[in-house]
Amino acid sequence: MDHVPCLKAWTETFGGIHYPILSDFWPHGDVAKKYGVLRSEGYTERAIFIIDDAGIIRYIDIHDISEQPDNRILFAELKKLRPNYQEPEEVADTSQLPHGGIVMYCTKWCPECRQARAWFTEMMMPYTEVDVMSIPGADTQVREWNNGNLTTPTFDINGQILTGFNRERITQLLKS
Repeated sequence: MDHVPCLKAWTETFGGIHYPILSDFWPHGDVAKKYGVLRSEGYTERAIFIIDDAGIIRYIDIHDISEQPDNRILFAELKKLRPNYQEPEEVADTSQLPHGGIVMYCTKWCPECRQARAWFTEMMMPYTEVDVMSIPGADTQVREWNNGNLTTPTFDINGQILTGFNRERITQLLKS
């Protein structure tokens, strides 16, 4: 149910694959309701349906809204439909990732990441932002910290890892 700019930012992480994307933003949740994933609160869990050119659903992936889908799985599924697609090379060298201070591992479309950016700006707190979908090895590092899950935002605050945006906990970690 994300709007088009949000979906565009997400598809940019696909490294060049072009596949039609549906935004169910308006009428709000119409397609999600038809697919049975619209919650009574007016939002869905993170739901991905891959539909082939004949209109047949070939893949369904439903996560809690706070979890990010694994792009490697999506690439494999899309490759089944587009065999000539070459997925981006995975680089797992995490030694080049930033350390020290506040490092926020995030995505462009994550609502909590947007809240954290705004809060850091408001509080005039310097931080380093690492996009887990475009910085080589960042997704691998976040999965290692989060038991295999690509959860954003994840923070490395002076070597202490915090999953999720929690103002109080961030403040505590900075004082320790």
